[in-house]
Amino acid sequence: MAGRIEDYALIGDMQTAALVCRDGTADWLCLPRFDSHAVFAGLLGTEEHGFWRLSPARPEGAEPLPADRRRYRGDSLILESEWDTPRGTVRVTDFMPPRDGAPQLIRIVEGVSGRVPMRSELRMRFSYGRVTPWVHKVDGRTVAVAGPDSVWLDTQADTYGENLTTYSDFTVGPGDRVAFTISWQPSHREPPALPDPEGSLEATELFWREWVDQCTYHGPYREAVVRSLITLKALTYAPTGGIVAAPTTSLPEEIGGVRNWDYRYTWLRDAAITLSSLLRTGYREEARAWREWLLRAVAGDPENLQIMYGIAGERELGEAELDWLPGYENSAPVRVGNGAANQLQLDVYGEVTEALHLAHMTGLTRNDYAMGLQLKLIEYLEKHWEEPDEGIWEVRGPRRHFVHSKVMAWVAVDRTIKLVESGDVEGPLERWYELRDDIHRDVCERGYDKERNTFTQSYGSKELDASLLLIPQMGFLPPDDKRVIGTIEAIQRELSTEDGFILRYPTEGEEAGVDGLEGDEGAFLACSFWMADDLAMIGRVDEARRLFEKLLSLRNDLGLLAEEWDSRLQRQVGNFPQAFSHVPLIDTALRLTASGAYVG
Repeated sequence: MAGRIEDYALIGDMQTAALVCRDGTADWLCLPRFDSHAVFAGLLGTEEHGFWRLSPARPEGAEPLPADRRRYRGDSLILESEWDTPRGTVRVTDFMPPRDGAPQLIRIVEGVSGRVPMRSELRMRFSYGRVTPWVHKVDGRTVAVAGPDSVWLDTQADTYGENLTTYSDFTVGPGDRVAFTISWQPSHREPPALPDPEGSLEATELFWREWVDQCTYHGPYREAVVRSLITLKALTYAPTGGIVAAPTTSLPEEIGGVRNWDYRYTWLRDAAITLSSLLRTGYREEARAWREWLLRAVAGDPENLQIMYGIAGERELGEAELDWLPGYENSAPVRVGNGAANQLQLDVYGEVTEALHLAHMTGLTRNDYAMGLQLKLIEYLEKHWEEPDEGIWEVRGPRRHFVHSKVMAWVAVDRTIKLVESGDVEGPLERWYELRDDIHRDVCERGYDKERNTFTQSYGSKELDASLLLIPQMGFLPPDDKRVIGTIEAIQRELSTEDGFILRYPTEGEEAGVDGLEGDEGAFLACSFWMADDLAMIGRVDEARRLFEKLLSLRNDLGLLAEEWDSRLQRQVGNFPQAFSHVPLIDTALRLTASGAYVG
């Protein structure tokens, strides 16, 4: 059975990623891209659906033991796991080198002390565990082939096949190093080049060291910020600049529940806020690449802006269920694709415009098409901002007039007005001044509950929504406005878990709630970071710092966060690691540092 979500480490090459458990098992890997079919899908099923375990040998039938220690090597995505055994200590180093050819997962076993028997168990299953490949030898190399895919195993250790699994048994002493590499290649092409594990390790470490050196944040939360930045970089698809929300699909928001979604795509919202964090910490090249991706994705059709695209800008992301996979801890169905791609979410226009505005304000090279796109988006909003939509949380119930969506429509108009006022483009300022005022008035009149002194989830609703915490952060109202303070305090009262974290909105358990789904979910970590931000903005900085540092304590031992926290089970839930959790971590750290809230 797969480990707890927080038991996993992320390694990747900026085109795909693998999850490696504490016991040395790679349970998730899609090749050659984030959104490709999985070669190891044990995370969502059983070992029959594919895995690769590399760890100390154990008696037949015994459970694999977790590593005694693990860490990333410095500020990198190179994972080091160490086991102390009765016979000695051994280290396994896992990484995926940034590629200029075939994608590779490299695992190097190093003897530290004594003589430790080791075993590699490699079970490749293509098409999310459904297809057993033909495994055979070619010129001394092991290759697994099925349909269009081939995966090549290279190692100096002896290997053998048994029970549709490739094994290797060997012993390492002090200083011994034994490397294993798997490489993907289209099956109709020549074999991939022989790997150079040691050279690749050196190059990978240099890549990450040079990339992290660009970080301009040097505050008290640097360790957490840098680890989050590395995670965001790992979720970037290097060939196009697209940014996936997470490298996984169907890790549940409720263990055993149905809230299981595929996050291996580029949400404009997630990518835009990721861009914001990268820009504010010194990473302009990633911002430029994302802007170019955006312009390609929406080229020729800005009026039909989708909320998400494929990592190369694909529009068709049809949703399907993989019924041969039982799901993570029996959380079914397992879904691939995402039917929310065709939803109307008006807030996306605001997030994209805010990202383009920030890029412009921080001196990113002028792009006339980007400015033209911004004007096109406002022209669309002029005609459609009064319509109901599915909102930031992609509800699958009926459309509503979500307050957050209207606020972000206001943001889009406001930032475009600033662009015109700067003199870089021309636009009908008087008309847009009036539009901005109309949206603001509409929200304050129809989205605010005077009796309770709080904004509400949607017009006419009594429900609250954590996205309302963004009202002061987006500049819609100042932090000291009584309506802002009332909303913050209402969300603390009504959407807090017993341990002080924030739910997105009320769910109805066995009944379908506003999102059209049964079941519940954990505290949404992004919302909890937003609460810390807001508390700092209204002057409650000590409370903000305490909440922030409590959130930091939820990270796993490697500094990674999933989408949500289950307060009842005290564990991470949802897709992992999640960009939408790491971005607000960075933002809150920057705000608290600026406010002087840190106490060493």
